[in-house]
Amino acid sequence: MFKNRAGDGRCNLCGAQIARLRRACSPRMSQRALADRLQLFGVDVDKNAIQRIESGRRFVTDIELAALAAIFQVSCDALLQPPDQPAP
Repeated sequence: MFKNRAGDGRCNLCGAQIARLRRACSPRMSQRALADRLQLFGVDVDKNAIQRIESGRRFVTDIELAALAAIFQVSCDALLQPPDQPAP
């Protein structure tokens, strides 16, 4: 058993919410556009990192989580909600 993984083997709790929020943007935000916006917050990630975060294959730092919450204008807690619950 791996340490620091959810029961389903995912490396993060927020990936599904990030994907849902990104797709809910109007107009729809691409993974590349999200990576570009994170760059403006000083978070150095690329499109591939966003893809791995959303699929649960990459850990998310607290700095990245705070920047993502700011971009989507939600709390960090909202990003950590189970994927079947909408972010508050």
